[in-house]
Amino acid sequence: MSKTIIITGSSSGIGFVLAEYFGKKGYKVYGLSRKYTESQYFISIPTDITDNSAIQNTIEEILKTETQIDILINNAGMGMVGSVEDSTKEDILKLFNLNLVGAVQMMSAVLPTMRKNQFGKIINISSIGSEMGLPFRGFYSASKSALDKVTEAIRYEVYPWNIEVCSLHLGDIKTNIAENRVRTKVSEPYKNIFEKVYSLMNAHVGEGTEPLEVAEYIDQLLSKNKWKAHYYFGKFGQKIGVPLKWLLPQGTYEKLMKKYNKLS
Repeated sequence: MSKTIIITGSSSGIGFVLAEYFGKKGYKVYGLSRKYTESQYFISIPTDITDNSAIQNTIEEILKTETQIDILINNAGMGMVGSVEDSTKEDILKLFNLNLVGAVQMMSAVLPTMRKNQFGKIINISSIGSEMGLPFRGFYSASKSALDKVTEAIRYEVYPWNIEVCSLHLGDIKTNIAENRVRTKVSEPYKNIFEKVYSLMNAHVGEGTEPLEVAEYIDQLLSKNKWKAHYYFGKFGQKIGVPLKWLLPQGTYEKLMKKYNKLS
């Protein structure tokens, strides 16, 4: 029997590639995003995941057809760039409302049926950048780091029902994320340094891993019976930043990060 999978943020980028990939593999795929997306490989349901009532309506609709929901991939999210000093309360709340609260609301919506069926797998798409405060991406790093800690906590809470949850930390993936980032106003003291970092940031995305490789990696992950809390996927130069942060003295690590981001 084919498994039922829900993928958020399925209208473009990684989410769209994931939805089509697993649809072609024979999964019953429901893609959730704010707008309807045409595809022969998955069922698109327009859903704003920051609206809990909209999520509940969507899950109820899916369960009219499906006996269970086997897998949730919390992929929907947004980027945000700008200095910490210049970031507004409105932009910060908008970011956390999607990247953290939306993901939590999706988990809360699918857990009752997973618990009933004594089975479920939830992947929260995080970032390698959640492991460190990135220059001019501080709140993005913080939002994904918060999701990681929620993931660690919920693993303890749901394991009695054979429900696995993990964070998948991605490096730069070749998508249109640069077009959809929130870009806060950058004040005069930061302008020159920000433009240098921002240009480098976009270049890294342009040279990033293909989304199809992410889909293939997740496919392998879904075949595992037991999950670790964290998985890291991306180019070596980005993944290596995580263990180096654990191993190196703080000052040495900051020097490396400054060099990598062309701040020195």
